[in-house]
Amino acid sequence: MSRIGRAPITVPAGVEVKVTDNNVVTVKGPKGTLEQSISENIQVAVEDNTVLLTRNSEHPEIRALHGLSRTLIYNMIVGVTEGYKKELEINGVGYRASKEGKKVVLNLGFSHPVVVEENDDVKIDVPAPNKLVISGIDKQKVGQFAADVRKKRPPEPYKGKGIKYANEVIRRKEGKSGAKK
Repeated sequence: MSRIGRAPITVPAGVEVKVTDNNVVTVKGPKGTLEQSISENIQVAVEDNTVLLTRNSEHPEIRALHGLSRTLIYNMIVGVTEGYKKELEINGVGYRASKEGKKVVLNLGFSHPVVVEENDDVKIDVPAPNKLVISGIDKQKVGQFAADVRKKRPPEPYKGKGIKYANEVIRRKEGKSGAKK
């Protein structure tokens, strides 16, 4: 049996987990509500303050879905209680960000400013001109939004200019060597 899949999930106080007939798990908490459809081969049981997942087959694909399903439900519970955030740093001379309402204007060395709009699921905060904090309750949407913002100007290996994650390490390359004799 999957080690991750068979681990019970404890539901904290203030969080409500419901499972419908067609295996749709709904998690409601202080920060919002999330919904996830789980494979029909995985049974989800909510008892007291724990969620248990079992599978009906030992097929390799179903075994893989067992651990995945448990992790998805756990991430939903963490999202509605604490939320997720990704921090991005902007490096480069003249590179900066500023927030104007629900829009963030990025000056990234192009001839035009790049405008990124926050949506209902994801919020953007600009604590400093060279920092962005992307936050929300859905882990996948926060990560994808951060990746899309980073894609506007990925860091380059020679000077390290661009948008990078706060904990990302950019491997630097040496520039051209001088004229050869």
